[in-house]
Amino acid sequence: MTEDRFAPFETQIDEAAALAVLRGATAGAEDGELFLERRRSEALVFDDGRLRTASYDASEGFGLRAVNGEVAGYAHSTEISEPALKRAAETARLAVGDGGGVMAPPPAGTNRHLYTDADPMADAGFGAKIDILSEIDAFTRGLDRRVVQVTASMAASHQEVFILRPEGGLVQDIRPMARLNISVIVEENGRRESGGHGGGGRFGLSGLIEPASWQPVAREALRIALVNLSAEPAPAGQFDVVLGPGWPGVLIHEAVGHGLEGDFNRKKSSAFAGLMGQQVAAKGVTILDDGTLPDRRGSITVDDEGTPSGRNVLIEDGVLVGYMQDRQNARLMGVAPTGNGRRESFAHAPMPRMTNTYMLGGDADPKAILADLKDGIYAVGFGGGQVDITNGKFVFNCTEAYRVKNGVVGAAVKGATLIGDGPTALHRIRAIGNDMALDPGIGNCGKAGQWVPVGVGMPSLLIGGLTVGGSAA
Repeated sequence: MTEDRFAPFETQIDEAAALAVLRGATAGAEDGELFLERRRSEALVFDDGRLRTASYDASEGFGLRAVNGEVAGYAHSTEISEPALKRAAETARLAVGDGGGVMAPPPAGTNRHLYTDADPMADAGFGAKIDILSEIDAFTRGLDRRVVQVTASMAASHQEVFILRPEGGLVQDIRPMARLNISVIVEENGRRESGGHGGGGRFGLSGLIEPASWQPVAREALRIALVNLSAEPAPAGQFDVVLGPGWPGVLIHEAVGHGLEGDFNRKKSSAFAGLMGQQVAAKGVTILDDGTLPDRRGSITVDDEGTPSGRNVLIEDGVLVGYMQDRQNARLMGVAPTGNGRRESFAHAPMPRMTNTYMLGGDADPKAILADLKDGIYAVGFGGGQVDITNGKFVFNCTEAYRVKNGVVGAAVKGATLIGDGPTALHRIRAIGNDMALDPGIGNCGKAGQWVPVGVGMPSLLIGGLTVGGSAA
């Protein structure tokens, strides 16, 4: 072992000493690891015609964990030194006690690389980034006289991770991230409405800051704002709903995905607990969680326990066939880990989390799906939403939706919310489009106070009998 294996970190300890401390902390435990992280991030916001915010953050630290059965001891520190590691080891051991467990097999190795190692922040200088944001602001304002406000932001980060295992294995993953967002406020006859669009992924800023990339984003943000400017109050009641492809997959993420995470099912707190092998959705519904998609926002070469990410089928042709697992919950449930053990940072213990969660496409023509909608809502954009894991009940706010009657898409509607529960909604899927698309790279997921980047996707869907909350009778 050579010292340069820990080169990205300002360490006062070499790998051999760190391994000795880790082995002492996990003696008699069933699992554990030392997670070292160095992260640098930058964010710039151009608002109201000037640079409003410019921030830079750099952090590094470690988290040490010892696991025995359902119990896990975890300690973390921003000081990477032998004394700090020893203090963390003492704390972690308090949770597992004298142990008596047998160390679980280590994760399988991988030589796969799903994204570049390059630092996305280095793609342009600070001054050039400000100039680009100023250019975006001027271009967007020039698109329409009704534009009264533009906010443009870019963000990038570079995360370096080392995971040291008690058996001596060391896994490294370098994770870039870049994102660009544009929001617009328009005004006409005293009425103001907004629209926004953006995208990103695990690649450099160079893929976002060229005019050919950001000009379509600006036009789409403006289009959504203008749609809302003419929108009518949304109706309320029971309606059939057609969901558009791509970002509306956030409904699958919230209403279904969280309920298929291993910890909720092991504890039987999920609406899907105990239903393995049963029909939980309409025929034709296949949902996956896939962390192996190159350059996607939710992708990870390895998870935060060192397990390679996977293409995991959760529901196949309507039948529940799998859950998303970290190492601890997989071991307790007698199944294999799926590469879904994720954490926000070194200050957090891993847990089962989604990566890129999406539904596969079917064979229906999206135009035919809309033509079959006699009286309902066509929802193509979503904002915030929430779900109760125990029963799958969800509420989602639509940011772009339309009234449909006799197959004809009519006026845009404002203030629509979709209300239902995941298990019931899955069974009420009547048509699945052949236009499956992934989101543009804007998703974040919160769970137990931790946030991680994720991706979603779906084809056009017709779901019968959802409750629509609105402001019109």
